[in-house]
Amino acid sequence: MMMKAVNTIRIKKGRVDEILARFKTPKSVHTFEGFILMEVLKKENSPEYDELKICTTWEDRKYFDHWLESRASQKAHGKKEEQKSEENPIIGSQLTTFEVAIQHKPAAQEV
Repeated sequence: MMMKAVNTIRIKKGRVDEILARFKTPKSVHTFEGFILMEVLKKENSPEYDELKICTTWEDRKYFDHWLESRASQKAHGKKEEQKSEENPIIGSQLTTFEVAIQHKPAAQEV
């Protein structure tokens, strides 16, 4: 069953472009089996902090789980060093997952 994962990232006010830049170029997630789509949503009118939602859509939960396990393995092996907390623009993040229960696409246009 199709599913969507949404990672909500809270960012220090005025530093959202630093994080957006990380998503401009496709990375390994785009090569995983079952991956359908990635969308990066920038919250409008957030006075206290900036916020992004990184949304990925997958053909089935098993493909997302495989990708997630791969990421955990990379992090465990120290692929990337974490920035010092005072330099890091990210305040926090939260991952939520959803089953795509209903989906509508545009009506077919008759010629």
